[in-house]
Parts: sequence; C-alpha cells; structure tokens
Amino acid sequence: MGKPRIEEWTQLRGLAFFAIVMQHSIAEYIYRADIEPADSTMLTMMYHLTRFGTPTFVFLSAVLMFYNYSGRLHYFAFIRKRLETVYVPFLCWTFIYWLYVRVFTPSFWQKGGQDWGSLLRELVAPQTGYQLWFIIMIIQFYLFFPLLAALYRKARSGFELLEGRSRTRGVFALLAITGACYIALLYVSYYRMGSWAAELGEPWAALLEYRSYSFLMYGFYFVLGAVCAASIANWRSWCTKLLPWSGLVFLGMYIRLGYDVLRGSGETVNLNISTYLKPSTFIIIVAQMLLLYGLLILLRERNKAFLRLLSWIGTYSFGGYLVHALVIYVIAYFTRPLYLAGSHLSVTLLTFVLTVLASLGISYTLSHMPGARWIVGAGRNRLRQRGAKNGDFGSDSRAYLSANNR
Repeated sequence: MGKPRIEEWTQLRGLAFFAIVMQHSIAEYIYRADIEPADSTMLTMMYHLTRFGTPTFVFLSAVLMFYNYSGRLHYFAFIRKRLETVYVPFLCWTFIYWLYVRVFTPSFWQKGGQDWGSLLRELVAPQTGYQLWFIIMIIQFYLFFPLLAALYRKARSGFELLEGRSRTRGVFALLAITGACYIALLYVSYYRMGSWAAELGEPWAALLEYRSYSFLMYGFYFVLGAVCAASIANWRSWCTKLLPWSGLVFLGMYIRLGYDVLRGSGETVNLNISTYLKPSTFIIIVAQMLLLYGLLILLRERNKAFLRLLSWIGTYSFGGYLVHALVIYVIAYFTRPLYLAGSHLSVTLLTFVLTVLASLGISYTLSHMPGARWIVGAGRNRLRQRGAKNGDFGSDSRAYLSANNR
C-alpha cells in the first residue's frame, strides 16, 4: 500500500498491552479471601490507570483499517485475510485454553467425561481464554468494514469541501454528536439493559447479557479511529494542544471512579462498577487515550530508546495478547495455594512483570517459526514489512471477572 509508517500507533499499542496485562494480573489477586484492605485499595487505584487498554486496541484497529484501506477493496479477499490472520489464531488459542483448563480436571480424562460441547461454546462466548472475546467483537467490525469504509470516504469527501476552521468545527461537531449518542447508549446499557434482560425471554435476554461482545457497543472508538486516519497531522496537533485539559479530565475522573468503586463495594471490591460500558468510564478512557497520544508525540525527539522499546513491544503485542492469560494461569497454579496476606500488591506487580516478559518472549519466538500467521497472526518477514501498518490487531470467578468486566 506504500503509506508512511506511523510509529506512535505501534507505541500506543504497546502501552495498551501493558494495561491489559495489568488488569488481568489485578483480577487474579484482588478477590482472594486473604487480601488486606490496603492492598485491595491500592490494586483498585492501579486498576483505574489501565481502563484505556482494550478500547485503545479498538481505536487502533479502526485507525489502521481506515488508514490502510481508504480506497475501494475486494470484499472476499479482505475478509479471507482477516480470517487467516485473526480468526484462525483465535481458533487455535481457544482450543489451547480449553484444553489447559481441562488438563487439571480429572473427570475429563475418564471415559465419557469429555465435554466437547463446552468447546463449541468457547467459540461463541470465550470463558477459559477470557481475553479472546475481543476477537469475537473485532471480527464483526471487519465483516462490516467495507460498508463503513464507503461511509468514511463519503464523509471525508464532504469535509474536504470545507476550508480552514469550518472543517475543524465540522469534525468537532461530528465527534460531539456521536459522543453524545454513545454516552446515551452507555447510560441505557449500564442502568437499564440489566433489568430488560430479566424481563425478556430468549434470545433477547442472551443478546443483552452478552452485549459487550457487539462491536456497536464500542462505536465511538471506531469513529475516533476514522477521524485520526483522515488527518494524522491535525490529530497530532489536537492531542498535544489538549494535553493540559485531557490530563485534568483524566485526573478528575480517576478520583471519581475510585470513589464510586470503593463506595459501591462491600467487604470485597467490585471492579464491575467501572465496566467499559459505563458513561463515566468512557470519559476517563477517552481522556487517557488523548493524553497518552499527546505525550507520545512530545516524546518523539526526547527519548528515542524508550519509544523504540514500545515499538518492539507493540509489534509483538498481538501474540502477547493471545498468550498472556495462559501465562497468568500458570503463575496462578503456584500462587493460589499460598497465603498472601499483606503481599497481594507486590505479588500482583511480580505477576505483571513475569507475564509481560513471558508473553512477549513466546510471541517473538512463535513469530519466527513456520506457520506463525496461523498462531500469532504474522510471521517474521511479514512483521518486518508491515511494521506499524498492521491492520490485524491487531475458569474460576476471578478469570470470569476479567472476561465480563468490559
């Protein structure tokens, strides 16, 4: 496609990967019975620093698609490529997670104990590989992308007829309108849809229960990605100019979310209070995304070694995303029998570091092996060629929290 490489997208993906691993490391320890209030509070504070992770992956998936495929595309060739590099790895890792959990279930190996139906359910609503729900959601975006790309081209042509400040005001008006509609959707989702699910019969109750799997529930992040892809220079300028304001909004909402969770929880912290599909969480996510993007732009000429590290991490983050929950499972196999009172914070940080190192190491190794595209979405040569222009994003109650707190 011959378009310039946009380094900050890969770097932002590296930061988002850190955030997701930290979220799931926290979820492994914060619900243990022996946790002390100080550790529980600190882990809650850390948790709200990471809420931008998955929505940032949504934003980056959109910006890369609109940037790389702004012209007309062949639908079936496009979908085939997405299935090969995203859905096939999903199938592979779904089976790995499903089998791993059952390796430690003795009844599974007894005659007639194999519950193969549960494997089919994992393909629709992942639980053992709890982070794989993202693939279910983003595949929907890929399926509808040709239509969305046509709307994008039409809207972009309309904005190009405007000049100067009129174009800028038009873009901000678009973001304001879609943002207001999205907040209204999140309000209904968080405060109303739960009761609707209890009143309605199937299949509507199931659709509402798993509404977080729908790409429509993340629609504003796709709009943000389209705006960024349409004018990268303007987007960089806006993010840097908004830095003081995005920082203040983030700080204010960080305090608000922490207070809401601590006030709304009982003896055990309930992190589901700050689910992705909540208006206040949405505000902190957007503020933090803009803040981090602006900071990456400011750092371009100041700390190149750090940015190169983030670029390397972002390059292998998709494979790391697929495998990181398995690494946490392995670590938890050793930590769950331990009495950790007074050590949950330090053990969480240690789990985070080990998971990041192991996940990226596994992703890097697998990407250099034959058939890597079927496992981690891209092989060594392809990663080198694409760089940042990657259009493919790229069983206990604690694991379920990570899956359901979207």
